[in-house]
Amino acid sequence: MPETWWRSAVTYQIYPRSFADTNADGIGDLPGITSKMDYLAWLGVDAIWLTPCYRSRWLDGGYDITDHRDIDPALGTLRDFDRMLAAAHERGIRVLIDIVPNHTSDRHEWFQRALAAEPGSPARDRYIFRDGKGPAGENPPSNWESRFGGRAWHRVADGQWYLHLFTPEQPDLNWENPEVRAEFLDILRFWGRRGVDGFRIDVAAALIKDLREPLRDVVGGEGSSGLDDFAANPDHPFLDRPEVHDVYREWNRVFHEFDPPLIGVAEAWVRGDRRVRYIRPGELQQAFNFEFLRVRWNAAEYRRIVAESIAGARSVGTVATWVLANHDVVRQVSALGLPDDVDLRVWLATNGTEPSTDLELGTRRARAAILFALALPGSAYLYQGEELGLPEVADLPAGVLQDPKWVRSQHKEKGRDGCRVPLPWTRTGVAFGFSSAAPWLPQPADWGEYAVEVQRDDPDSMLELYRTALRVRREFGGDETFRWDDQYNIGDVLAFRRADSILVLVNTGATAIPLPDGEVLLSSVPLETSTLPANTTAWLRPR
Repeated sequence: MPETWWRSAVTYQIYPRSFADTNADGIGDLPGITSKMDYLAWLGVDAIWLTPCYRSRWLDGGYDITDHRDIDPALGTLRDFDRMLAAAHERGIRVLIDIVPNHTSDRHEWFQRALAAEPGSPARDRYIFRDGKGPAGENPPSNWESRFGGRAWHRVADGQWYLHLFTPEQPDLNWENPEVRAEFLDILRFWGRRGVDGFRIDVAAALIKDLREPLRDVVGGEGSSGLDDFAANPDHPFLDRPEVHDVYREWNRVFHEFDPPLIGVAEAWVRGDRRVRYIRPGELQQAFNFEFLRVRWNAAEYRRIVAESIAGARSVGTVATWVLANHDVVRQVSALGLPDDVDLRVWLATNGTEPSTDLELGTRRARAAILFALALPGSAYLYQGEELGLPEVADLPAGVLQDPKWVRSQHKEKGRDGCRVPLPWTRTGVAFGFSSAAPWLPQPADWGEYAVEVQRDDPDSMLELYRTALRVRREFGGDETFRWDDQYNIGDVLAFRRADSILVLVNTGATAIPLPDGEVLLSSVPLETSTLPANTTAWLRPR
């Protein structure tokens, strides 16, 4: 049914600045996305999700928004957006856009008014301003820390402090203020009337803060670490507050003003037992499964998370949402080519040299991982460039880094720029077909080897594996049945049945296993014998 298209959809994430550039400024734009819509249709995705295209200072990749109802001139115009949307819909591709409700840019009209207003004014109440501690208010109101490093409070000229869970240029909104709630309902309707099919909700778990005085400190943690922060803080003062679900019940009512209804997908870095609350009836439709994303090729962990995720989603009448990569994490080919115990942040700080990445192993595992994820019941999200097998560009020089994590961590964390390097479309050229000008982040010299042009005609390429997987998946993806096959689901092997007739085998171990007799629908590497090699996934129809 049209209103439940998302339950089995495969959505392709686009980071617009790095996708395709048409005006020769080295920055990807909306016309660039339109120009590649035939590619997306050829690939076989059901939907695309665009990270922010709004007017922005671009201090945090577009997540510092100055106007939620307009397109940033660097990316195009509202007319360009409409053309892109029409091109997608003409090809049967739905479009989701980012919505960023936790904060605005410090250049947003509301925040400029707040700075000009007096403490306690209605303008300041749209944000979270507080007096500081100490005789002269010289200390921040609480020990809350920014996700990008350092304290989450910034002092203004009159002595008050405002909250920013990210950079100081991204002041947090006060979701206890009815004007804030009404504003975002109007923003949802604005884009819904324009024709979008839904929204990815940034920092979905952090909107509501416990603002009762005195503000409670975070206990024994960094303050915003999401998945790992709730053991010490089960009643966290600003993450996953129960009141946030009132917001999404209200949003859901707006979604249903449209036919078919809009959808919302939560970026919620919370455990599975808490994540499922976001996809209860009457709230959002999807929530990213970041526990799945964080597993580093471990059968036992995969088995536990898959079982818990499917059971949790079924308990509220829906399906899980699987994700292996996005614009905030190290690319799969590199992550899976490193030992399991390597801290990826520390690895990035060495420019990806300690230890060196086994790209051959990482690529093999990444091929197996995507067939594993696409075989699971529910929806899946892909990140641009993963279908090309792009590695992390871990050695970007310090002078080109733009992620605020680099500065906020006193140059200890390189941040996320390495997975945001512009895509290669052609084997040669100034920017390998991305632009006719130098790209905003430099591409490695060997980037042309990964180009769409190179891989499109290669039956053994990563790109062709993705395309074939999406085609074959359509035969069973809408069937939500799932059961473990205990005959093979042992040790380093994951085995499960889909649509009754399909057996999925994932060998995460170091040795081959026998294959049952039957038709191999697809495998992550060519199968030369009647065994499933190490680090390989196969979809079979047993006899």
